[in-house]
Amino acid sequence: MKAVPGTSTRPTTDKVKEAIFNIIGPYFEGGNGLDLFGGSGGLGIEALSRGVDKVIFVDRDQKAIQTIKANLETCHYQNQAEVYRNDAFRALKAIIKRDIKFDLVFLDPPYKAQKLTELIEEISNHHLLTNEGYIIAEHGSEVVLDKSIGNLTMVRHELYGIIGVSIYRLNEGWEGETK
Repeated sequence: MKAVPGTSTRPTTDKVKEAIFNIIGPYFEGGNGLDLFGGSGGLGIEALSRGVDKVIFVDRDQKAIQTIKANLETCHYQNQAEVYRNDAFRALKAIIKRDIKFDLVFLDPPYKAQKLTELIEEISNHHLLTNEGYIIAEHGSEVVLDKSIGNLTMVRHELYGIIGVSIYRLNEGWEGETK
């Protein structure tokens, strides 16, 4: 896998990636993923390699988009992916119009410009997560997210050195629409 050239993108370390997939499940039987700050595409491509049917990758950096496309091609997943150059909030608005629900949503924004709570609220408000879905938010270890955001609850919070990972699921008893 290629990394994005320059210093604007910080790839998820292999240790953190492995830990995330150990928590949410090593293999998946289909489903949709959303990698909202795609970077090199590492998290979404890892999900595809573990059985997710399709992943939508979004990043606003042109170099990141080129890197994601190259990595998808290298791994032969280009037919299972959509790649868009867009801002995260605008991308969510477009996704809401398409009425897609996700089993996995990866949020790994630049640590300096995080709007994780607002993004998670947007995903919650528009019911973009399936009943069994996860939101995986990667952030600086000093960031403390609320235990509950909208109809979602943090089910795990782990620290890996300077990296924090918070995982959200729908609240128990939530009777939202199924996919």
